[in-house]
Amino acid sequence: MMTKRIKPLDLRQVKTYTLAHRCSKVDTSGFAKIYQKGSSLNDFLNGLPEILAADDLRFVIKAWAEAAQAQKTIILGMGAHGIKVGLSPVIIDLMEHGLIDCVAFNGAGIIHDVEIAMVGHTSEDVAAAIDDGTFGMAGDTAAFLGKALDDLQPDTKGLGYAVGRAIAKKGLRFSEHSILAAGFRLEIPVTVHVAIGTDIVHMHPQFDSARTGEATHYDFRLFSAMVARLQKGVYLNVGSAVILPEVFLKAVTLARNLGHNLNEFTAVNLDFIQHYRPLTNVVNRPTAKGGRGINLVGHHEIMLPLIAAGVIEQLEG
Repeated sequence: MMTKRIKPLDLRQVKTYTLAHRCSKVDTSGFAKIYQKGSSLNDFLNGLPEILAADDLRFVIKAWAEAAQAQKTIILGMGAHGIKVGLSPVIIDLMEHGLIDCVAFNGAGIIHDVEIAMVGHTSEDVAAAIDDGTFGMAGDTAAFLGKALDDLQPDTKGLGYAVGRAIAKKGLRFSEHSILAAGFRLEIPVTVHVAIGTDIVHMHPQFDSARTGEATHYDFRLFSAMVARLQKGVYLNVGSAVILPEVFLKAVTLARNLGHNLNEFTAVNLDFIQHYRPLTNVVNRPTAKGGRGINLVGHHEIMLPLIAAGVIEQLEG
């Protein structure tokens, strides 16, 4: 074919329409409102654009507040990073306000929570310790968690309960910052979901894999029982990229397999980057039958306090 024989299209016959009649996704009614000095947090939130993530942020706050008012189940699943960026007081306050009915940790969560309760600091410098083999070798952390499992009794309610009880009973110096101890005190389940080989205590002789496995499986069944009550409620995954999204997906299918109504709830993922599993196993797949899944990208130390404050403001306003 000779392209030189093809003439350019004649634009004079193009069909047009008026802009006023075009369907547009953005209009000025959803634009941001200018912040006025001295305004409230609610004024700030209501002044955000009614567009994309700002609208999603307000939806999460509204869904959380409405679930609390209706006494529906609210579950917070979290990686240990939430503890390491100083969010324990925020989470404990939400628990004390009756705004969280269950907290789910990965295995690292109990380590950082215990270290905070024991000495008021955590999160070692891995790069400085990996070369000489001292990374993860804090003996008192492993000893405390090993003793908590040694004290496991037939009536002990899983790994989270056992460690929370140990922190509370020992009266550790900084236990007011412990989410596990708060769960024990408030009788709110804090479940722990361990993948053996992922946590520093698994390298220590005090680690009892059999008891840990039994206790963490109890916690999986307890977590699944809470997920089975999630209809019209809210599930938040904060900073867990793999373990808790996988656990949550299995808990959802187990609840549905056993006949629980789980067709409409809000599932929220909060993280500072987007990961495949949270998007798939928290936001999209579980809410395909109904409800809404939302992904918000931002730093935990900003996003969770902002959302928590919004929920409290809405409930008290």
